[in-house]
Amino acid sequence: MTPRLIECLGWLATAVFVASYFFGRPALLRKVQMAGAILWITYGALIGALPVIVANLLVFGAAAWTALRQPAASPAKEITRPQTL
Repeated sequence: MTPRLIECLGWLATAVFVASYFFGRPALLRKVQMAGAILWITYGALIGALPVIVANLLVFGAAAWTALRQPAASPAKEITRPQTL
């Protein structure tokens, strides 16, 4: 991989990380965080930066763990209103 492509990968990882702040649904947020962490891990491996790799392995693990431990979203309950005369 060329240095230019490696740099682009770093910028892509940055964009995904920043974009994750705009996701409101927790399940989607975790998926975006995991995708960003994978990009950062790849980038870190390509530039030989062990701290980048380890930090993002932790981010990936935390996002995956919280995604797995959260119950599936239940459908919204129907709101019933009292009958009026």
